[in-house]
Amino acid sequence: MSNYFGVLIPQKIREALDFVQDKIQSYKSAEEALQPAIYDELGQALMMFAAIVIGFSILKGIFMYFMRQTIIVMSRLIEYDLRKEIFAHIEMMDLAYFKRNKTGDFMSRISEDVSKVRMYLGPAILYGINLVTLFSMTIYAMFQVNVKLSLYTLIPLPILSITIYYVSRKINKRSSLIQKQLSQLTSTAQEVYSGIRVIKSYVKEDHFSGYFEDESEEFKQKSLDLARVSAVFFPVMILLISASTLIVVYIGGLEVAKGNITAGNIAEFIIYVNMLTWPVTSIGWIASLIQQAEASQERINELLQQESDLDRSGQSIDNLDGHIKFDNVTFVYPDTGIQALSDVSFTLQPGEKMAIIGKTASGKSTIADLILRMYDATEGTVSIDHNNIKAINLDNLRRRIGYVPQDVFLFSDSVKNNIGFGVGDISQQQAEEFAGYAAIHTELSQLPKGYNTMMGERGVTLSGGQKQRISIARAFIKNPDIVILDDCLSAVDTDTEQQIMQYLNEALQGKTSIIITHRIHNLLSFDKIMVLDEGRIVEMGTHDELLESGGYYRDMLEQQNIGEAV
Repeated sequence: MSNYFGVLIPQKIREALDFVQDKIQSYKSAEEALQPAIYDELGQALMMFAAIVIGFSILKGIFMYFMRQTIIVMSRLIEYDLRKEIFAHIEMMDLAYFKRNKTGDFMSRISEDVSKVRMYLGPAILYGINLVTLFSMTIYAMFQVNVKLSLYTLIPLPILSITIYYVSRKINKRSSLIQKQLSQLTSTAQEVYSGIRVIKSYVKEDHFSGYFEDESEEFKQKSLDLARVSAVFFPVMILLISASTLIVVYIGGLEVAKGNITAGNIAEFIIYVNMLTWPVTSIGWIASLIQQAEASQERINELLQQESDLDRSGQSIDNLDGHIKFDNVTFVYPDTGIQALSDVSFTLQPGEKMAIIGKTASGKSTIADLILRMYDATEGTVSIDHNNIKAINLDNLRRRIGYVPQDVFLFSDSVKNNIGFGVGDISQQQAEEFAGYAAIHTELSQLPKGYNTMMGERGVTLSGGQKQRISIARAFIKNPDIVILDDCLSAVDTDTEQQIMQYLNEALQGKTSIIITHRIHNLLSFDKIMVLDEGRIVEMGTHDELLESGGYYRDMLEQQNIGEAV
């Protein structure tokens, strides 16, 4: 409708020019007494024509507003949905997926690639529809006036089509390369910022600046290659439009001389040609948007088509008794091929406490990962409450397990919200209570805003031990059925450790607990102690039984006692 009223404007201008020309001739040939009447008639007619043209322009603008309100808003809503879908899909992927892919690549796809697709869904479709409708209406109107002049005017269009086809192929290829390089740039920046402490400690700022500069230079060159190709469009469009205008003036003049058309028709055709100037010049831009969106959507589809190796469905269980069984479990990391566990078998009865000790890379943390189903066992079976762990709903399983990882991660949020992360909103009293259990309440109370102090990337910097203790409070406040502590006291001093262990003695009563550690805690009475070496169980028993056997456990205890004595 917007274009319909737009096409009517040149027709009214043609009528006005022809009317003016006719009245001027009548004015010159009329008697002097009649000339004022003709002059008044001309003035009234021009006012009427002006009012009609302004009215058409207003109607054109109104429908253009609704056109943009419909398509551009629609594209923003789809962009919103697409970002949510990608974010949710990435969240559902298993741990191995995150080890295979870079965080920067995810960021690029969820930001840059989605924006490229939105540009196609909005402006590209908007101006594409505008181009088709305006072309159809304008060319129809031109042929209604004069077929010969219309054909001459449209001669440059085939050249335009060939140019677009040739250049768009190059744009598609270059757009894909640019998006891949942008992912590399984002990944590099994210990795540098995450590891800035290590980079500074090794004085490697210049090295990474140089590396980032090289990557940026490659991105710049690829972007310039695309810009050079895209730059061909605009001057070619202007050339072809100018050629059409010259053809209208020349051929139109000959037709006027023959009496086939009027001078007003030439003005009408020139307005038509100028109306087509932006749509024609936008063809290259639209083609570029489509090609870039195609490359971006391909990358998005590639991400969305990847499925997690873990089946999240299964039986929902309100509470876990805590019976854990590993039956001849072997695990090989899917990406590296490293065998972390080999033929591991053990059983934990509900409420039992087990310590897992061993050298670095002996497979201790892998057992925690398998219980949490971060991975599925390569061979053998992991069971909880006599159910294959794969048959238990994954979300339900993880909600009932309190896990304190070795590498603590705190979010850019308040201290209180970090403690209550696993359960949602918590009261100030709850936060203080569980912080006290983790021996961190006094230190948190001394922060600038207490438990409302923002932490994480933009907040306070906490020590490793403080982060570990907040993580312990976060795990226990959710009242889990199974507790897994993965070397979570490695960064605290001996006195603080004793305070926490006293609480754990009470809190772990009746809960199946697994504590992965390098130290041997005398305060906690373990039902079982498992010693791992190179992914195999080399010793299993109680504290007294392992001391009597005189193996690795006894040696480790003696070394620890010597160290504490020193």
